[in-house]
Amino acid sequence: MTLSLLVLTDFFQPADHALAYADALASASGAQLVLLHVRRDSLLDPEYLTGRVNNLSQEAIDLALASLTRQLTAPVVAEVAHGQVADAVANALRRYQPALVVLGHRNTEAIPDELVSTAALDILRTAPQPMLVVPIRAPASRVPRRILLALDGEDFSLGAQAGLVRHLFAALHAELTVLHVGHDPASLAAGRAAVSETLERTGLALGLATAVRTQGLVHGTPAGGILQAVAGGEFDWVVLVARPRSFLGELFHRSVTAHVLLHSPIPVLVLPATP
Repeated sequence: MTLSLLVLTDFFQPADHALAYADALASASGAQLVLLHVRRDSLLDPEYLTGRVNNLSQEAIDLALASLTRQLTAPVVAEVAHGQVADAVANALRRYQPALVVLGHRNTEAIPDELVSTAALDILRTAPQPMLVVPIRAPASRVPRRILLALDGEDFSLGAQAGLVRHLFAALHAELTVLHVGHDPASLAAGRAAVSETLERTGLALGLATAVRTQGLVHGTPAGGILQAVAGGEFDWVVLVARPRSFLGELFHRSVTAHVLLHSPIPVLVLPATP
């Protein structure tokens, strides 16, 4: 199976950094890159108010894409689309069926979480797809070998995307650690048993070169516990399962996924569960 990684670029530094990260990831896993730039032509686009929309000519975009692709080591296809980002991504997903969508995350620490409108949320709502969000401070050349999978013990399914994610983990020769955060020792003990059964049912650990480790942590909030676990630098990725109830409704900004996505110092892989 040949993996593809769909990478969004707007020619700002966070996107360039995410592309460099995706290039290292593709080279390590034998994947190809699909580089997508979306010309956001609509004056109704809310990002016009933030100054985050590039009003480049087609010639300038072609030159910028050519410059980016020359720096890559993995095979790459570059495309330009028009309109809203989520719609353009949905179209590209249908044609390329990538294992991941990769995008950069700019520094939003000074902005209240409720006011942050991310491309990640728009894509999750329009075309749920495994998505890797790369913060600007993550080392671009670090290939993920130690992955932390945070589970809450509830059953979930990834549907047809489970095979692609499992293949990616195996191709990276990754070591998987499953984390459960409990609010007290009793809930932690019960939760650790539940997450082991949940992981086995999903099949995500099949084909891994090393045995799955488990880790438990007592913390007042799940998101706080996950961020505490990654703060020590032991892991290269943190993986979260986003259920439809979080990313389809207005509760997303109060969800564990959103909080970790906005504040994690390492890349976050979001796996949307099927309804």
